[in-house]
Amino acid sequence: MKIIPVLDLLNGVVVHAKKGLRAQYLPIESQLTKSIDATDIVKAFLDIYPFETLYIADLDAIQKTAHANNFNEIKKIQHVFPALNIWLDAGVNNTEDLKFFKTLNILPVIGSENLQNFHTFSLLNQALDGQFSLSLDFMPEGYQGPIELLHENNWPQEVIAMTLAKVGANTGVDLATIQTLLAKKNHHHIYASGGIRGLEDLYQLKELNVHGALVASALHNKKMMHHDILAIA
Repeated sequence: MKIIPVLDLLNGVVVHAKKGLRAQYLPIESQLTKSIDATDIVKAFLDIYPFETLYIADLDAIQKTAHANNFNEIKKIQHVFPALNIWLDAGVNNTEDLKFFKTLNILPVIGSENLQNFHTFSLLNQALDGQFSLSLDFMPEGYQGPIELLHENNWPQEVIAMTLAKVGANTGVDLATIQTLLAKKNHHHIYASGGIRGLEDLYQLKELNVHGALVASALHNKKMMHHDILAIA
């Protein structure tokens, strides 16, 4: 199972994402470091385990805030950790947004919540030649995005079950949603995100043949250390 640490960036610092309630996100309070700087947090993650991939949610870009985006922080991460593969959700909802990625060597994440219709997704899929990860976003009020994206024939290889109501809530994973997506997969890789508290949850996911998991709180709370990740990976 592939474990991918998560970094949520807002106003240039790392924040604690919780239940998808973005207006309430506060700077991260981590047991790994007192810093809220992105590169310090990434270093703390890599001190635990030599992760190959990092998932970044640029919350300013996603929410279209006045801060615009956190691309300078992302470029700094790339400079300090050049071997790290970065998956980036920057709220892309049209092909014009893709121009920002030309200066960043990353794998774009297309979030279903950002898409007004399936036609927009089709244009993005064509522009990226299928080289992206699709995040199927389940907010507290349910799935957000074009309904067509719930059909596996529209999926790229990498698909994230993003259950935001579970993120940072310490309540366990949304097994029902994940199992529904797993039942549809063909050659796809399904990643679970939201509610992962530690090794026990990861073993549950592994038994379901989930390809990978996105984690943050379990790392910051030291509920998942080197030996845990080594055991599950």
